[in-house]
Amino acid sequence: MTDFFERSLILHEQLRGKIGIVGKMPIANRDDLSLAYTPGVARPCEVIASDASKARELTIKRNSVAVVTDGSAVLGLGNIGPHAAIPVMEGKSLLFKEFANIDAWPICLDAQDVDEIVATVRRIAPVFGGINLEDISAPRCFAVEQQLQDIGIPVFHDDQHGTAIVLLAALLNAAKVLRRDITQMKVVINGAGAAGTAIARLLRCVGHSPNVCVPVDDVIVCDSKGAIHNGRDDLADYKRELLRYTNRKHRTGTLQNVLAGADVFIGVSKGGLLSADDVSKMARDSIVLAMANPIPEIMPDVARSGGAAVVGTGRSDFPNQINNVLAFPGIFRGALDASSCAITEEMKIAAARALAAATTDPSPERVLPDPLDRSVAPRVAAAVAEAAERE
Repeated sequence: MTDFFERSLILHEQLRGKIGIVGKMPIANRDDLSLAYTPGVARPCEVIASDASKARELTIKRNSVAVVTDGSAVLGLGNIGPHAAIPVMEGKSLLFKEFANIDAWPICLDAQDVDEIVATVRRIAPVFGGINLEDISAPRCFAVEQQLQDIGIPVFHDDQHGTAIVLLAALLNAAKVLRRDITQMKVVINGAGAAGTAIARLLRCVGHSPNVCVPVDDVIVCDSKGAIHNGRDDLADYKRELLRYTNRKHRTGTLQNVLAGADVFIGVSKGGLLSADDVSKMARDSIVLAMANPIPEIMPDVARSGGAAVVGTGRSDFPNQINNVLAFPGIFRGALDASSCAITEEMKIAAARALAAATTDPSPERVLPDPLDRSVAPRVAAAVAEAAERE
């Protein structure tokens, strides 16, 4: 791991950033200059002034996404601020371009107040076709995303929904491989932040049409103090909201207590929380998806020694990497192509199902496509665009 850290630092020193702007036309003579800028550019400006929707046809708007953060929850680094978040947002922008040919810009805001973030995004929205919210801490991320749903372009918090979509795809294929009924599964999620909340909502089909979403039997969410249950008096409002659709049997106790007998463990928390003995107390042929980075909640070999049949992590050096790059490029490509004004719940389910279907011959060692598989984003995009057009 240290080698990757140092090599990445050297790369950033050499490149001075990972992205840049490339023109679509040459400026070789005065005619080119007159068309690209003054006087010719006045005409498209006049057309857009009379009909703002023409900006999608005449400018970069149709193919552009802002990657917006306040630097408050960056990777596993925490609240490191907007300047330190730039390398991650640049990387995200690069992935948008590489996998979906979307022009994305890192927008790192020096503000961590919900109202200030919302107001700023509203003001910059005219030039973009979509907004990808990134690395904004819970519970503020929920409010930011919700308050921006009326700006006329898709707003999508990838830490929530991208993670949940890829996770669902992995779970669908794991259930298929093990010949298990996903509706009968008992799932324990450790981590009640943005990702954990979105995963719980998606698995329980909260807000999703019953025509497209099949809920798992029961989900228990744990935080650092153990199971979130209605007997606790220390719950923030967003954690208490989880109890509307999770922990229906009112289980209490530590993570290890509620994990006993569970079919699935999903980790979006911190490393080194589980042992082989903990996994051995789960249901037979359990599914362990431990996504903490850089150290997962349990290492794959340890999980398998405890009896896990399918194991996934967030790391690229192990099988079954649950990587958001499998989702967000295709989701935004589909939304932009469909001129959608939002990324709906049906579009998210369509993305998850398309991603699961993109895994040919799933096996315990391969419940998701390779993150570098360039065929995935177009398949996800097509499914998302189709769902958008249906709605």
